[in-house]
Amino acid sequence: MKALITGASTGLGRDFAIALSSMGYDLILVARRKKLLESLKAELKTNVEIISLDLGSTFNCAKLYEQVKEQDIDIVINNAGFGLGGEFVDTDLEKELDMIDLNIKAVHMLTKMFLRDFVEKDKGYILNVASSAAFQPGPLMATYYATKAYVYSMTTAIYEELRRKKSKVYVGSLCPGPVKTDFFKTAKVEFKMPTLDSKFVVDYALKQMFKRKTVIIPGVNMRMGYYLGKIAPIKTKLKIVYNIKK
Repeated sequence: MKALITGASTGLGRDFAIALSSMGYDLILVARRKKLLESLKAELKTNVEIISLDLGSTFNCAKLYEQVKEQDIDIVINNAGFGLGGEFVDTDLEKELDMIDLNIKAVHMLTKMFLRDFVEKDKGYILNVASSAAFQPGPLMATYYATKAYVYSMTTAIYEELRRKKSKVYVGSLCPGPVKTDFFKTAKVEFKMPTLDSKFVVDYALKQMFKRKTVIIPGVNMRMGYYLGKIAPIKTKLKIVYNIKK
């Protein structure tokens, strides 16, 4: 058994690696920071291959796939991504374009390339890490919310295509609320709401993935918020999202 995890050096990606290794999976861990990957590898008991790449480059996404495509991979977790806080008129355009490259283009490319292989052998799991941000626009983090909406929308659409073909391949999206990781430091944002423990999110996500749950929302509060959000007027949701940030 083998799993590939992007953004594996910290946060959710790191905890996915620890959890899957404890379940007996050999791992391919991908991230920019090689030293952090090496440190993580030393902690794990299964076989681990580390690949240091910046997946914000479409060339590197293709390079990664070509490097590992001959291996019998069972699980792909598209976790790499980052956020950026601030009003849209003030945020840095280059950083936003980098975010689009990583949060959208990399997930799109890796999902498509590995999905084709999984469909051919009629097995495999692809878990795309989206966010509860996918469910509504996000003032003060407009671009980040939009990127996660793309991941959620694409992933659920693929699910329906596979379902109609009676494919045994799983594709699902993980949509957590705020999680205790380095995300907030990178995004330069703080939420006025409780955050979830990363290990809890990962354990819950894997259980739901193996149950073939299409949309995975850890935490009772976030699940309640998801259903309430379906009936709330858009202007009300915009005010709520704005006010939970500072």
